Amino acid sequence: MFNFDDINLDQIVVHNVGNKHHEETLKLSKQGIQLEDDDVRDILLKYFLSAFNKEEFYNFQHESGLSMNEVYSFATEFFEENESFYDQSVNIAMHLYDKSNHPNIKGGEFYLVAFSGCIVDGEVCDALGIFKSENKDTFLKVYQNQENFELGCESGINIKKLDKGCLIFNTEKENGYKVCIVDKTNKNGEAIYWKEDFLNLKLREDDFYHTQNYLEMCKGFIGEVYNDENEVAKADQIDLMNKSINFFKDKKEFNEELFKKEVIEQPEVVNAFDEYKNYYQSEHDHDINADFSINKDAVKGEQRFFKQVLKLDKNFHVYIHGQRKFLEKGFDAARDMSFYKLFFREEN
Repeated sequence: MFNFDDINLDQIVVHNVGNKHHEETLKLSKQGIQLEDDDVRDILLKYFLSAFNKEEFYNFQHESGLSMNEVYSFATEFFEENESFYDQSVNIAMHLYDKSNHPNIKGGEFYLVAFSGCIVDGEVCDALGIFKSENKDTFLKVYQNQENFELGCESGINIKKLDKGCLIFNTEKENGYKVCIVDKTNKNGEAIYWKEDFLNLKLREDDFYHTQNYLEMCKGFIGEVYNDENEVAKADQIDLMNKSINFFKDKKEFNEELFKKEVIEQPEVVNAFDEYKNYYQSEHDHDINADFSINKDAVKGEQRFFKQVLKLDKNFHVYIHGQRKFLEKGFDAARDMSFYKLFFREEN
């Protein structure tokens, strides 16, 4: 993980990047900002860095070779020639402007920031920060006018809401650097321009990557194989989801054979799982590791996609968190309806 306790903000440049599709302009500053006020520096550090709280790293990539990735190349030039900071801010801003070509992309302030004193996985290194603020908040202002108080309002940037950010750590250059990103406005398809079109990133193949991959494969197995079409009861599907996610939450190290024994259990389901894993690896063109250290941030991120709700007509939603043995399904011939019987000790 990273530690920003002793980080320094060394240089900063601000430009304004408009929407190219709407023929908005790219407005470039003539020079960087000289920060004289320590309070402003501290506020900027909080604004830029507090949103980076997940142990999820990426690498730059390009199908024709790393040197063809624009941001990777600009960052490399800066790390190797520290005096090129302003020039690289212009290059990166122009590249972002060129990629801001969808009608729904918002223009906004673009910041390039040079940091030193970052600690990443125990290693001290410099970093280059790329940030963009797209949304403005309205702030109420109270001021005194002689013997009275007056009210007004101002439009400004909320320092608790970083819209888009990228930290490029000067380590693992040969693999595309260690990179982490924030994209709080990535709600629609057009917003992928930040991660894919502008930065062109892929997940770094670490424990976060392996944990996320395996859980996504488990989710796919339940959705595509262990499902209604193969006559698997919905309660059994939810039970397998619960057991899978709980295995990852309870263990520090993942072992596939132990997972099959404790979670999947039934030999015929294990065989189907192995077949699906082979299919999944071929379909996604990457291997799924059978042994790795479990990353808890990845587990937390994937957990929300493991549905635990049993929907019964429009009358009931049953949230299943416990063991399958406390839930029994039956059929009432007189009512010509199915039913579930729930076993519990206390009612809260």
